[in-house]
Amino acid sequence: MKSNEQEIISRKTTVMNWHNEPLIWDSQNETIKITSTHKTDFWRQTHYDFISDNAHFYYKQVTGDFIAEVKISGQYQEQYDQAGLMVRLDEANWLKCGIELIDGVLEVIVVVTHDYSDASFVSIPQNLSSIWMRVIRQGSALQVLYSLEGEKYTLLRLAHLTSIETVSVGVMCASPTGQGFPTTFEGFKVEN
Repeated sequence: MKSNEQEIISRKTTVMNWHNEPLIWDSQNETIKITSTHKTDFWRQTHYDFISDNAHFYYKQVTGDFIAEVKISGQYQEQYDQAGLMVRLDEANWLKCGIELIDGVLEVIVVVTHDYSDASFVSIPQNLSSIWMRVIRQGSALQVLYSLEGEKYTLLRLAHLTSIETVSVGVMCASPTGQGFPTTFEGFKVEN
């Protein structure tokens, strides 16, 4: 098994790293496939009174303003199964956004964390097989947008993260209560 923060060099020579590498994953031709491990999550304190920082995050370091986006498909099965984009400064300061299964309903969710996690979400059509997520960084602000077809994006959240220039940006998935599920990320890119 590879180390937790091992560097992986992609075909485009972009350095990607793992925070909590899963047992099952693959990256080929702009497609990243990950099967989440059971009882994994990114969450801090709010409502549930626990801290969890053991979910899977495949990322690269990005400095300055950027636009990150990805198409997400998953076989969500259990309560809180989730997959999406993440922007992370450290274990207490991060943003994750994407799809989460909540009470049997797929939701587009954004969690902003500054020591305590703060979640907001909106229901989406339940017959969707995929969703596109986009995060735009301008200074210390992040705009989170989603699209149901990959063309027209809707603003979901505007949030402050950090004024520190370099952050980690990538894809994440977690199974807080379930046994894990497969998810596919297509066309992940970060443009400065």
